[in-house]
Amino acid sequence: MSENVKESVRALLSEIVDYAGLFPPSQLSMPEAVINYATYRNSNYSWMLGRFVVPVARLGEFLESAEDFISMDVGRNWHLSVLSGEDLYETIRQIEDFNAANAPRLICDTLEVRASTESKIENTSNALPSNVKGYFEIPNDERLPDLIAALAINGQRAKIRTGGVTPEEFPQVKAIIRFIRTCLAANVPFKATAGLHHPLRCFKPLTYAANAPEGMMNGFLNLFLATAFARYGFKPALLEEILEDEFEESYDFDETGVTWRGEHFLNNSQLARTREQNIISFGSCSFEEPIADLQEIGLL
Repeated sequence: MSENVKESVRALLSEIVDYAGLFPPSQLSMPEAVINYATYRNSNYSWMLGRFVVPVARLGEFLESAEDFISMDVGRNWHLSVLSGEDLYETIRQIEDFNAANAPRLICDTLEVRASTESKIENTSNALPSNVKGYFEIPNDERLPDLIAALAINGQRAKIRTGGVTPEEFPQVKAIIRFIRTCLAANVPFKATAGLHHPLRCFKPLTYAANAPEGMMNGFLNLFLATAFARYGFKPALLEEILEDEFEESYDFDETGVTWRGEHFLNNSQLARTREQNIISFGSCSFEEPIADLQEIGLL
């Protein structure tokens, strides 16, 4: 039961999952996704739940489906992470109108947008309302240092895509490490999305369809702990080992922190600071699958 969860697990996993049930591979209808989110908010594991992820074009549809649940959820505000449409300024206008009509009980307070140039980051940052934080999905290639620098200058956040529905969409471990270390060096917080249903790295079907392609999936424990160890000085070779570690026996969580492979330790304060300042959350179309896996390995 959730009450017995160790403090180190809570420090690492609090508000970790932004629920993206509308997106592949789940791709639920709006009513289904909203009912799920409302249910998770009232479950034993609500402390692990972050924002509801929704495209800006579907905000009206979301409100229609969520109205009754929100009215019953007295005293607890719902927070949305909105995916930008093609027209950034129209997206921001819709967010401002939505917040004006529905805040504080329901508020869009993060915007997720793609950017491949420094000017896109700067223009978007200048247009963002002060109460909306931007997460920028940027190319993880030779442009990365300049784009991360632009995010730092403009006080914004990064987003890394860690998978997809085909093997080709999963980045190499070295590319993930480069992204983590570049963000840390610039003090740019980030979130992750896609391919992180499971806590530990594993070879699994990539969708829920029959005969789905299989591939090596990144684990969210691997990613979040690699970020924490990188923050506290681990070298890339060791980070690579953490990201590739598929064995639950490697991770020992107790009331004071987590030990990896019996010798490398992070305390609860270090885990909490990493979550607050560096890796904020990950988007997942499933909330139940991560929980089931964490139960299976004895962390919940």
